[in-house]
Amino acid sequence: MAIKIFIDQGHNPNNPNAGAEGNGYREQDLTYQIGVRLAALLNANGNFEARLSRNSPTEQLGTSNATSLAARVNAANSWGADYFISLHTNASEITSASGCEGYVYSTSSRAYPFAESICKYLALQTGLQNRGVFARPTLYVLRRTQMPATLIEMGFITNPRDGDLMANSPDLFSRGIYNGILAYFGLS
Repeated sequence: MAIKIFIDQGHNPNNPNAGAEGNGYREQDLTYQIGVRLAALLNANGNFEARLSRNSPTEQLGTSNATSLAARVNAANSWGADYFISLHTNASEITSASGCEGYVYSTSSRAYPFAESICKYLALQTGLQNRGVFARPTLYVLRRTQMPATLIEMGFITNPRDGDLMANSPDLFSRGIYNGILAYFGLS
């Protein structure tokens, strides 16, 4: 039976719940493109079945931040996903800040080694620094999902190199995340 992975492309195309901006890029556009590519890789592999939170670049989820987050979590829970990945881009006033990092509800959960594998292979594929995996139990998408869940900050949209890489080489990011998933399940 296929492992069901729900891919949440963080943020909406417009407010409410639009994402960060930097270097002429919008988080919601980058996460959408990378998520579509990741789902295609997973769905082409008979071991997985993937679904997306946003099925078109203009799809709006919810009418507020709270209902947008709830729509993503409810879709994963009602589908019965085995794992949940929320894709994001980081932002900082320090434009030299760079790299990928992951968040999980708890470092003692099954999501922790899942996120570690994703971050490891994402860094290997993109050449960006692996900043590690941290517990963030206050994040709604980690707290309310009924399956192991991770939020992945793929790079800093406010860093010119990270932003350009995410925008112009989205396949590097989808492939890195995919390789991390394969490694976690011992399929690489």
